[in-house]
Amino acid sequence: MTMATGERSEFRLGAKPLAAALVGVACGASPIPFNVLPLVMGPISMEFGWDFAAISAGVTVFGIIAALLAPVYGGLSDRFGVRPVALWSLFLFGVIFGSFYFLPASKIGYLLFWAVLGAIGIGSTPVTWSRAISMWFNRHRGLALGIMLLGTSLAAMVVPQIAQKAISAGGWRMAFPVVALLPLFIAIPLGFLWFREPRPDECPEGVADASGAIIGITLREAVGGYRFWVLLSSILLTAFAYGGAHIHIAQIVGMHGFSAEVAASVLGVVAIGILTGRLLVGFLFDRFWAPGVAFPALLLPALACWLLMGTQADLSHVIVGGFLLGFAAGTESDVIAYLAAKYFGMAHYGRIYGVLYMPFAIGSAISPIIYGMVRDSTGNYDLILSVAMVTFLAGGALLLALGRYPDLKALRSGN
Repeated sequence: MTMATGERSEFRLGAKPLAAALVGVACGASPIPFNVLPLVMGPISMEFGWDFAAISAGVTVFGIIAALLAPVYGGLSDRFGVRPVALWSLFLFGVIFGSFYFLPASKIGYLLFWAVLGAIGIGSTPVTWSRAISMWFNRHRGLALGIMLLGTSLAAMVVPQIAQKAISAGGWRMAFPVVALLPLFIAIPLGFLWFREPRPDECPEGVADASGAIIGITLREAVGGYRFWVLLSSILLTAFAYGGAHIHIAQIVGMHGFSAEVAASVLGVVAIGILTGRLLVGFLFDRFWAPGVAFPALLLPALACWLLMGTQADLSHVIVGGFLLGFAAGTESDVIAYLAAKYFGMAHYGRIYGVLYMPFAIGSAISPIIYGMVRDSTGNYDLILSVAMVTFLAGGALLLALGRYPDLKALRSGN
């Protein structure tokens, strides 16, 4: 096996797949629905007369179905390779998301649209893309995954602006087919050109052994150890705290007395926070013990929740709160992808990551409807933001129990 050691070697060999994965993540099911729904929630509520809990239930159904299927897509990536799984899922995601133009005024029909989107879209998320990138990079895996996950930052900066312009020009329904052009006409062509997994001779040291076999433990072995459950619990808590805050951020901004245009701009600030978290945390992961980096990073969004409480028209509080929430999202996605590879290896990464993605997706899916229910019943978001403060703190603290990185060649169930 040829060892691609050093920064230049890893980035020279993996630059094109990394660029394609970045764009694929940006145009996939992970960021796009979460950056369009905040802008159409208000118009949908006005047109259909639905409360915000009912509207949020769409992304809840989407997330739960995606979560349940994540291990399936991860297993398919392990068996058949990432490229066909990711690109086919991305294509179907674009087609289905564009068809949301025809959302019916029926709650059942509305939820069915989201269910189909979750079933086909999960393969276009980091569940698939991160497997290939983690195989191209080892020494600089944290930074590479951070760069790949900048796709969500790119989406958060660009998609709300595109969607808002489409809404202004043609109503809320127009946001869906316009945004669907991104995966269909940008991400898929680039993926066909540049995205693939490395050959055995291209894998860096630590990914494969001397015979070319990929290093790592099985899902059964991972589940048999305490680290898996510590990581899963941390992911669930943090995802629950963040998911609803992101979906409802436009409404939270509106409660502070600002317009829809300002709300879209705050989503852009969230994107900057995500971008900063991705790069800074990924860079630090490569140099220090990752849980020790993640814990203080996840303390920041607890402060964000406090800043976003109330209804005072203080734009600086809203902007800082949005930035810190984004920083949390940047940290959390890096945590899943990086620590899954570091603690469990790459041999069965897709299946293990898929199972770990389940609490992330379920927490993110349940959270928006809970945020909506609290807003509907209390008239504001203060109570749920207080709960989110505690869950951010608990999720970060749990990571400290993971301990040092294991020797994957010697690791066995329960060690």
